Amino acid sequence: MNLSGWTLAFDLDGTLVETAPDLIGSLNTVLIEQGLPPVTLASARHLVGRGVRVMLEHGFQEAGAAFDAEADAALMDRFIEVYLDRIADESRPFPGVVETLDAFTATGAILVVVTNKRTDLSLALLDALDLTRRFAAVIGPDQVSARKPSGAHLSEAVQLVGGDPARTIMIGDSRPDLETARALGAPVILTSFGYTDPPARDLGADAVIEDFSDLTATINRLIA
Repeated sequence: MNLSGWTLAFDLDGTLVETAPDLIGSLNTVLIEQGLPPVTLASARHLVGRGVRVMLEHGFQEAGAAFDAEADAALMDRFIEVYLDRIADESRPFPGVVETLDAFTATGAILVVVTNKRTDLSLALLDALDLTRRFAAVIGPDQVSARKPSGAHLSEAVQLVGGDPARTIMIGDSRPDLETARALGAPVILTSFGYTDPPARDLGADAVIEDFSDLTATINRLIA
């Protein structure tokens, strides 16, 4: 397989790394500090990737309490503080990620992370997991003119790493990834094991993979 000239753009949470345990663990720390009960992993896992405010709103709602993003802004800062302290305590790359990324690099592809997670948080996580060096860049929403699902996020990220938006494939796990790729006219592959509700198979992607090791054959099929 020769992917020279192609850029593979990867979402982070739910695509490359299982981050839910640390994110929900951080949420529960904040809730407990506020005298509220913790939430279960199952009840909040689908919210990963939607931002701190949404997760806190869910936690407060589960406890029958009100969350005001303006009045409770300090709680969002506290969440980030807690999360940074435990960013990779339980988070791990999904099975097959490291081997597959290295195989893509050997084929000449440009690899870039395109995520709505803040760039500093993304780098802290990827550094802790020894994944950063496998990408040409990590592009969070603070580095582009508009965040996913805007096609600008993907287009600008690809151009920043010297790629061609017309020869780009997006790999993600949820609707924002799909809509981002569609806005650019790029093929999109979703993982079935990520953070989305409804399920990835109901979103209309070009392909859905059950295991990260399936990605190589799927990309070969899409560009053939």
